Amino acid sequence: MLTQDMKRVIAEQRLGFVATVAPDGTPNVSPKGTFAVLDDRTIAFGEIRSPGTIRNLRANPRIEVNFVDVFVRKGYRFAGLATMIDRGEAQFETVLPHLQSAFAHRIRTIVMITVTKALPLTSPSYDDGKTEVELRRAWTARLRKLQPQERFEE
Repeated sequence: MLTQDMKRVIAEQRLGFVATVAPDGTPNVSPKGTFAVLDDRTIAFGEIRSPGTIRNLRANPRIEVNFVDVFVRKGYRFAGLATMIDRGEAQFETVLPHLQSAFAHRIRTIVMITVTKALPLTSPSYDDGKTEVELRRAWTARLRKLQPQERFEE
């Protein structure tokens, strides 16, 4: 069952890192930015240009997705089974509005994930006594250093 905090993280972060297994057994990780929570046990994303992910899931529906708030170094990992709904199938148009993507017109397949396991992710920094406020401050400063204000004003 997805908690309110899990739903919040998915809604805020939206970018989930999807892990699948290729037919030859090799791992595949691919970021997806169209995630949405459908109900207390189901999350979904729209496939836009990830034919490898879809091919892997058709062969083996097991999937894991990680969402991380990079500023506080916390998030969640969700494991489950994927079901694909291709454009043209009846349920596609019913689920599509939930994804709220500017690229909705390009989504070819909706991947619905029935979550069977949900676990928290945290940084080892918390083991050393760092607080969320301290981590947010440090990682925000790092972002500002990497992305000076001038870059945002172009």
